[in-house]
Amino acid sequence: MKVIHLNCGCMCPVGGALYDGFSKGIRAHLACHCLLIETENSGLVLVDTGFGTEDMRAPGSRLATFFRVMNNIQRKPSLTALSQILALGYQASDVRHIVLTHLDFDHAGGLTDFPQAQIHLMQREIDTSRQRDSWLARSRYRPGQWSGVSGWTGYHVSGEKWFGFDAVTGLKGLPPEILLIPLPGHTQGHAGIAVQTDTGWLLHGGDAWFYQRELEHPRHCTPGLRFYQWFMAADNDVRRVNQQRLRELARHHSAEISLFCSHDFRELERMIAGGSPPDQNR
Repeated sequence: MKVIHLNCGCMCPVGGALYDGFSKGIRAHLACHCLLIETENSGLVLVDTGFGTEDMRAPGSRLATFFRVMNNIQRKPSLTALSQILALGYQASDVRHIVLTHLDFDHAGGLTDFPQAQIHLMQREIDTSRQRDSWLARSRYRPGQWSGVSGWTGYHVSGEKWFGFDAVTGLKGLPPEILLIPLPGHTQGHAGIAVQTDTGWLLHGGDAWFYQRELEHPRHCTPGLRFYQWFMAADNDVRRVNQQRLRELARHHSAEISLFCSHDFRELERMIAGGSPPDQNR
């Protein structure tokens, strides 16, 4: 399998380095890190979608005003997964599967760009997104982003553990090298996506953490992202427990697994360049 790292959205909240740790100006730069996986028998597999074409065309009808303003979401159609996949010479119909970490607006906005794709995620995330029983749930889960989308498959934990973590193996129609790793906390049904490649494992951690240096120590997170993930968490206690487990995973298995999250822009640049995240044992 070939794995291509994509940036499928740009958010530039006011705060600069207080958010991303590197920007010199007043605006930060946060990515929407997605994966495009070229498989031998399952077509293209997209891990998360970032923002979609309709999010860029008519954000007012698809995205909550609060998050559009707070995150300063940029309208860049060239960053959509569809635009980048077309630029690679593929068609939308070539994307046969989408595996989601969760259904937040900045992870699932591109679903309507790939109406023929099968969608894979934790069943608990599907159930939670349907309730929308609070202001935050209604703001983060945007059913307009899923309008007309079918082919949903929800999963419960099944199969052997993955490096001590619960896992979902045998995703329908997908190669066995792609797994769902439940990592609740950010949302109740949040999951990481593990992909086994010729050179080792990748773990797309979604929003289980927001800043790469958090995998060294929780205090290494920037103030802006520390607040944002606390604010967004469905269960902060569970989130912190899973973060600590991920720190241990990174500490003991950095030679076998490359871990990365959704929104760290510098980390995405390293992965696109073919590098690995910093050694957690330094």
